[in-house]
This record gives sequence, C-alpha cells and structure tokens, in this order.
Amino acid sequence: MSGLSMAYDYDLFVIGAGSGGVRAARLTALDGKKVAIAEEFRVGGTCVIRGCVPKKFMVMASDFAHQFETAEGYGWTVEASFDWPKFIQAKDVEIARLSGIYAANLGKAGVDLVHGRAVLKDAHTVEIVGKDRTITAEKILIATGGRPWMPETLPGIEHAISSEEAFHLPELPKRILIAGGGYIAVEFAGIFAGLGVETTLIYRGPNILRGFDDDVRAHLAGEIEKRGIKVILGCQHASIEKTETGLVNHLENGMTIETDVVMFATGRIPHVKDLGLETAGVELNDEGAIQVDPHSKTTAANIWAIGDVTDRMNLTPVAIREAVAFHQTVYRDNPQSFDYESVATAVFSQPPVGVVGLSESEARRTCNKGVDVYVTRFRPMKYAFTGSDERVLMKLVVDAETQRVVGVHIVGPEGPEMIQLAAIAVKAGLTKAQWDATCAVHPTMAEELVTLREKQSAANVSAG
Repeated sequence: MSGLSMAYDYDLFVIGAGSGGVRAARLTALDGKKVAIAEEFRVGGTCVIRGCVPKKFMVMASDFAHQFETAEGYGWTVEASFDWPKFIQAKDVEIARLSGIYAANLGKAGVDLVHGRAVLKDAHTVEIVGKDRTITAEKILIATGGRPWMPETLPGIEHAISSEEAFHLPELPKRILIAGGGYIAVEFAGIFAGLGVETTLIYRGPNILRGFDDDVRAHLAGEIEKRGIKVILGCQHASIEKTETGLVNHLENGMTIETDVVMFATGRIPHVKDLGLETAGVELNDEGAIQVDPHSKTTAANIWAIGDVTDRMNLTPVAIREAVAFHQTVYRDNPQSFDYESVATAVFSQPPVGVVGLSESEARRTCNKGVDVYVTRFRPMKYAFTGSDERVLMKLVVDAETQRVVGVHIVGPEGPEMIQLAAIAVKAGLTKAQWDATCAVHPTMAEELVTLREKQSAANVSAG
C-alpha cells in the first residue's frame, strides 16, 4: 500500500524520463509508492534517444571502412558502398524499440507516464504545459539532463547544427567542419571521416580532450590524423557565411574553409531553462547547474535532482547509480551517496580511449611521495600484419609511496572494453605488484597491462 498523503496526487513526481529518472521512478513505484514521470520528448533521454546509443551505432557503422582496409591486408577483396538513408532508418527503428522498452518497463512498475513538459509552480506542484493540467506531489525529482551549448552571438550560427541534429541529417555531407575538442566532437569527427566525409576538426585549445592525460591527448591527436581527419588547434570561428556552394567557415586565424555542414560540439549545459526552479526554491550553483548535497537533495526541502542537470559527473551509469542512491536514501531509510572516485569512462573515437582513475598530472598533485609512470606504445599484431602504422598507447600511473595503481589509460582497439575490467582493479586499490603477479593472456593487447616493468619516470619526482 502507498503511504500517499491525501493532500497530494503522487508520492513522487519525476521530471525527465532519461536513464536516471526512469530508474528512480521504477524503484520507487516497485516499493509501493504512487509515482508519475513527465517527459516532453521521448522516453529514454539523452543516452538512448540522442546520445551514447545512436552515436555508438554510428561509430560501429563508420568503423567498417577501416576494417575493410585491414581485411585487404589479409587477402580479402572487398567491394563496399554505404547507404546513409538506409542506416538512418535502421537506427531510428532500433531507437524507437529501445524507447518503447523503457516506456513499457515504467508501465509494468506502475509508474504513470505523463507526455508533456512539466514546469514547477511551487515546491509541490507542477504544471504540464499546454495540457491545462496541474499535478501535486509530496516529493519531486528533477532529472532533465543537459542540452548542447551553441555560441548564439556568432555571426552565421543559424547555419550550424549541434550533435543532436547530426543524428538526423537527410543526406551524408561530402565535407564537414566540427568545432570542439571534447569527446563528442572527437567521436563525430571519427564517424564522419570513417563514412568518407572530408572532415575538419577545429578547437580553440592547445590539444583535444581537455582534462584527459596529456599522453592520451597527444597520442589520439596523432592517430585520428592518420584516419584522415584534419585537426586545427588554437583556433575558433569568426563567422559562418552561407553561399551558393556551401558554408564558408571564417576562422580567427584568417583561414577560410568551405564545407557542406558545420557542427558545433562545444559542450553541454544543464537543462534548467523555464523549469520554474525559482518558484520552488531550487537554487543553481555558480556553473548554472542545480545545486545538490551529497544525497542529491536540492535547496528545496522536498526536491531532489540527479544526472546531468546537476553537472557532477555526466555519464549515464552515474545517473543510474545516483538514482539508486536517491531511492535508498529517501524511501529505504538507508542514506547513500555515489562515490565518484575511479569511475571508468570511454571515448568512442577511432581509435577509442578507455580511462579510469587519475591522469599523470593529477597524480603528481595528489600523491605525496610522487608517482611512478609506466608507458608502452606499440603496433598491435593485427596491424603489424598489414603494414599499418597505427599504434596503441597504454599507461599506468602508480602512487610511488603505496604502489597502488591510481590511473590506467588506453588508446587503441577495444580500449573501452579493457578499461571496464581494469577499473575493478583500480577501484579495489590493487598494487603494481599485484598487477605484475597476474599472468598474461597471450597473444593479446591487454597482456601489456600486466607486463609493464620499466618506469618512464621515477618516484623521486615529488608532487607539485
């Protein structure tokens, strides 16, 4: 039986049916509470509808070109062509199927699904815009995610697209310029280059993937250029001009580049606009995200927030874990907060990146007695056979005092798959000696992770 107070329509009302919101709603409903969830677009949120899932399909589609090239070295003759409309149709069918599963699971759990945009009217009331409907709830959870940021004052920005529109281009362009140096920009550069599009990546910073280990950044920049991507660093747009033959990108360094499509992947921001937060007493932090405590509680006594809208660690599995912690804290009397340390992440660039733990520079700042660094760069067996010069990077960062492995960085085929298992060891606090005591699986790339013996830098380099 629900403990619903007669004063409210629901025990819990969730705004946003992405991965985090759906998990919280389902768990709470399964506990016997009366729960509703509102979604203004499609159930599944950023990850399922316009993020990691469709993007991974695009990565896999585009990587076949590289596999065909490799196959020729093994004696295969491959005659292939790519049909963009056919792929987009298949992708959309699969996304619709996944969205349907999410919606069905909500129904099975007893969650009421409200189609429409929910706006807070006060701390316990939401209005469904355009539906002439208001709903009250004892507790409210905000899980509205993030949205692409676009430089609105840039002349000609109306001619550009964001990553969300990239999933629905009516035809594959012949030329594209992607502005940005983060994981979204790098991933889409690999996608379009793999599909045969003349691809240029521009970024205002000194190197791509700001925040990642410097060796990873440098190595990946070199490898994606081998895949045909033109990378221009230390530069950004001055304007975009539409002409009869395409879009002319005027860059601040004086260069002009004509393309068919211009895509901005210059970051995402919390989706807080027009939510009515101020009327409910929900405050934002200095970065414009919803301010929460370690248990995801906002500045309003009965309102919580999880996922990208809080801008803590914007990863789908993290939002799901935050949802579980919310449910345990609020409805199971078991206060929990998610541990953000040593969370593995992947960049599905080509080649891909897998990372867990600290970069070398982060470790030097936090490890009192310095760090030991082990690095290997090698040509994998698969490419050595074909004569390709593509190389893999693997790097271990070790606390010199405790000998704990505090960071693992991989750039190369199946890096994201390897890092998931490496994350177990890092999270468990295993030492370099324990890694070394693990017998290698031969012949594999992953065996390099347990056979690294020669230090690149010594422990006597103290943290600065």
